[in-house]
Parts: sequence; C-alpha cells; structure tokens
Amino acid sequence: MKSKKLSILTNGIIKENPVLRLVLGTCPTLAVTTAAANGIGMGIAATIVLVCSNAAISLLRNFIPDKVRIPAFITVIAGFVSVVQMLVKAFAPAIDESLGIFLPLIVVNCIILARAEMFASKNPVLPSILDGLGMGIGFTATLTLMGAIRELLGAGTIFGMTVTAEFIDPMIIFLLPPGGFFVFGILVAASNALARRQGKPVVEHLGCANCPSRSACHNAVLDGEEKPVECAAKATEEPKQEKVEEIKETTQEEASEEAQEKIVEEAPQEVAEENEETSETVEETVVEETDEKVGGSNE
Repeated sequence: MKSKKLSILTNGIIKENPVLRLVLGTCPTLAVTTAAANGIGMGIAATIVLVCSNAAISLLRNFIPDKVRIPAFITVIAGFVSVVQMLVKAFAPAIDESLGIFLPLIVVNCIILARAEMFASKNPVLPSILDGLGMGIGFTATLTLMGAIRELLGAGTIFGMTVTAEFIDPMIIFLLPPGGFFVFGILVAASNALARRQGKPVVEHLGCANCPSRSACHNAVLDGEEKPVECAAKATEEPKQEKVEEIKETTQEEASEEAQEKIVEEAPQEVAEENEETSETVEETVVEETDEKVGGSNE
C-alpha cells in the first residue's frame, strides 16, 4: 500500500512529468519562465490548486452527473484559483505582477483539468491528493529549472543574484520567446534521452499515447495496438459526415413533400379553369345552333 501511494506521488515528478513527458501546460511554461522566481511562484500556485481541486472533485465524484462533469470541474477549479489569486495579491504582490494574466488562467490549465478528469474523478481522496501533489512538484521543478536556465543565460543572474553578468555578456534572446522555445526543446530532448536510456517510450508524437484523456476516450488507440494513432477529433469525422448525409436526405424529402403539396394545391385550379373553358365553349355552340334553328324556321 505504501509503495503504491509513493508511486502515485512520484509518478508526476519524473515518469509522467506534465511538461516534459505529457507536454501539457506549455503556454504558462514558456510565458512566465523568464526568471526562476516566476517559475516557483507559478508552480506553487498551480500545486495548491491541483491538490485542493483533486480533493474536492474526488469527494464529489459520486454526485456530479457525467454529462456536466467538465463544467463542474472548471467551477471547482475556478473557486480555488480565485482564493489563490487573492492570497498572492495580498502577500506576494511582486509575484502577482510578474505572473500577470497567467495566474487567473490557471483555471483553464490543462494539467489541472486533465488530472481531475483522469484521476480525481475515479479515485479516493488520499490518492487524488498525492497525485495532485506529485504533478504539482513536477510542474514546479520544471518551471524553476527552465526559469533558472533562461535567467542565467539571459540576464546573468539566478533569483536576482548576479552570477555571470560581470564577466559574460548576457544573451537577451533567452528572455524572449525564441529563447523559451529553445530551452524547452532542449529539456524535452534531455527527457527523451533519459527515457530512452531507461527503456521507456519517448515523446515522439502528441497522439493518443500522450493524451491525458486517453482513458476516457473510446476512440483512443494506446501503445501496443497495431492501429494507427488517431485523435478523438479525427474519429468524429465519420459521424459528422453521416449527419450531413442525413440532413441532405431530410432536406430532399421535405422538398419532395412541398412539391407534392404544391401540385395538389394547383391541380383544382387547373381543373376549374378547364371546366370554365369547356362551359364557355358549350354555351357558344348552343347559341350558334339556336340561331341557326331560328333562322331556318323564319325562312
């Protein structure tokens, strides 16, 4: 039992690191890691929300209807994010200013929503808390490492303390988006090399094998299967095509019914017009014959 709980805790730190292994949360990862302190601030905030939301969703998992579970999860997450944001503004205004809009955007952080969907909604409270804590530690460690590298190379400092700025000119590009992508790519490559050395699968694609919702998707193709990896969005193309065909058939049927109704409505009018023409012709014939008879009698 203890080994299982320890495995849940350490799973998100190395084996399924949300940033380097699952490639989740890349937007805040690239945006806020211009300094190591920013990485720690974002990581701690996300960890608190992860642990609290996992615990709450695990407690409510038997009461949340399946059809509205995603809106319910987001509502729970938004409540904890609001609390964390107010605490950061009150006690760490510098961090709040540095993180900016990315602090409230934790609400839609795919790491938190993925753990709620994949783990917390299917497991008891304690394992859910351990899962959130492990994922939060892995997220925080990655952001801090990435922020330290970019800050050291881009500003010559770490946590604001001068390290190399006095004898090496800082490379400002590492504080810009291109530098963020470069460092992120290097860390993912290092993670893949470590995984390959340990005999684990590397991150080669972003298909079902690395999708956090693969367990809940009935169209997912997991490792070891011979079918090509397909995304659930691609798998829904066939139902959409069928629906389009159904709509076309329905439209054609409605058009044919309208045409038939129109014919039925116009038919009596045409018959009435023909009757009128026939009656006029008969009247004219009768008048002519009457005139002829009258003329003959007079003679």
